[in-house]
Amino acid sequence: MLKITFTDRALDYLKRREIADKTLILITDDGGGKYSIKGGGCSIGSHFSIIWVDEKDPDYPVQLDNDQGLKIYTSKYDMTLMGPNMVMDYDAGSLNLRSDEGILDGGVEIGNGAALIKANKNVKMTGVEWRC
Repeated sequence: MLKITFTDRALDYLKRREIADKTLILITDDGGGKYSIKGGGCSIGSHFSIIWVDEKDPDYPVQLDNDQGLKIYTSKYDMTLMGPNMVMDYDAGSLNLRSDEGILDGGVEIGNGAALIKANKNVKMTGVEWRC
């Protein structure tokens, strides 16, 4: 099982945002998923988001082990872009995620899953070509 540790500062930040007791999903935000906060498709592997949802999403069945008692999940796909011994910290006004392999994201965002699904359904991508 993949493990993530939330520092006291990160846990306090999640509590202040009133989401520490919610079901959370850690995603690699590539700009194209149903919970995507970022637009575009060129950010895969360089941006992560924590999404809070009302109930567990079957598309994200992998529970991340943590000692803080958070209900946080991810997908097998997203796991391929994560590293061993992840740590989520809060410093300089933002969440940051690192692993034994180094910094994964210095600006992890938080999103409301239901609102993101609704917003992303309203986005129509016609005649757009992405180039990275």
